Amino acid sequence: MKATQRQSTGREQAVVRTRKGTTALLLTGSLLVLAGCSGNDSGTSSKPSSTPTAVSPTPSSTVDAVSAAVLAAYTSSWDAQTEAYSKASSAGTDLKKSTTLRALFDIEHDLEVMRKAGQVTVGKPVIHPKVVRVTNTKMPTATVTDCIDTTHWTLIDKASKKKVPLPTTRLIKYVSTATLEKWGTKWMVTKLTAQEQAC
Repeated sequence: MKATQRQSTGREQAVVRTRKGTTALLLTGSLLVLAGCSGNDSGTSSKPSSTPTAVSPTPSSTVDAVSAAVLAAYTSSWDAQTEAYSKASSAGTDLKKSTTLRALFDIEHDLEVMRKAGQVTVGKPVIHPKVVRVTNTKMPTATVTDCIDTTHWTLIDKASKKKVPLPTTRLIKYVSTATLEKWGTKWMVTKLTAQEQAC
């Protein structure tokens, strides 16, 4: 989730950081600073969309089973990120169950910025992840590409419940990549990178 332009506050920063920095989610470095999406800033409705969901393949083979496990871990990380941004805190979320400390660094930074600004998010992003690579090495890794749709994921002022103005040139739908590693029997998101590319 990279952006041609970065914003230091709010969800936009959170998303860009989660993907660009150490995360997603991202998950985060400068995730939400997605700029340059031509005429596509109308997606800031506060209407919540469906929970980020990844449709995994039927585990009819080892490859499908691995892909399903990777997508489940990735989706779980996104669900936890979304919950954390909705209250500007990772407390009580499952972020640490699917996201490594390295990936959490930028997310926690974004959450701190949001808390100081008195901002939270409403609604949810829609994700469309696909496993593009899995390595069967001593430490198995996987790469996931995604199209993050933030149309119904809105940054608001926590007290007034009003939308926080964001750059009109930001990307509403953008490409993101994630790296996961298999720790024991479990897949963990180790890095999320937002791309400066609309999808």
